[in-house]
Amino acid sequence: MASATVTSKGQITIPVEVRTELGLKAGDRIEFLKNEQGRFSIVPTTGSVRDLKGILGKFDRVISVEEMNEAIAIRGSRIR
Repeated sequence: MASATVTSKGQITIPVEVRTELGLKAGDRIEFLKNEQGRFSIVPTTGSVRDLKGILGKFDRVISVEEMNEAIAIRGSRIR
């Protein structure tokens, strides 16, 4: 079992075996998720934007960059 000590600044060093298992490297971000029993899990939040592909399913139609820019311009003019 891996363990760590909390410093006076609230920081910890994640043990190498945990970093390796989670695939963490310097600069990666992690989240602490609380479960129903009140315990926390450490979950890496790093990933590529490519990992999001397909998350929303298929769209009914494709929108061009020009249509996106037009929609942004219209929305921006309503805010002012």
